[in-house]
Amino acid sequence: MIYRGNVIKYGDNVDTDVIIPARYLNTSDRSELAAHCMEDLDSTFVSRVKDGDIIIAGANFGCGSSREHAPIAIKASGVSMVIAKSFARIFYRNAINIGLAIVECPEAAEEISECDITEADMDSGVIRDLTTGKEYKAQPFPEFIQKIIENGGLMQSVANGIIE
Repeated sequence: MIYRGNVIKYGDNVDTDVIIPARYLNTSDRSELAAHCMEDLDSTFVSRVKDGDIIIAGANFGCGSSREHAPIAIKASGVSMVIAKSFARIFYRNAINIGLAIVECPEAAEEISECDITEADMDSGVIRDLTTGKEYKAQPFPEFIQKIIENGGLMQSVANGIIE
């Protein structure tokens, strides 16, 4: 599975309260969540994010409250993948459960810049900054996680008989 997009970059400790502020947790409507994604951290996010874009962030991305609304908002906004130095464990699990591709690669997170065009091949684990030509190596997804992401998440995978 290959992801390719423009980079939107954030720093360390981006918590779920800024990914989707608590005042919007009274809805599960994906388009409503997407409309408010990152608004307390980056008021320009919604107006500039495009389908396929890739978020790159520092350490501990998704820390804070354990809400599925955060990865849902990111995915619904059009982001195809998040690359970070590290993820909060509950966010990591929630992201896979809803079918949002995420990968830890400290070197890529440190060196790839805002607006670079980046490609990530999650079969091989190779991340390429197409703007600079630099390559990074991440741990590729195990096959069963690839299937969960490709099928739109854990529940959809179970419903499709991919996972029992």
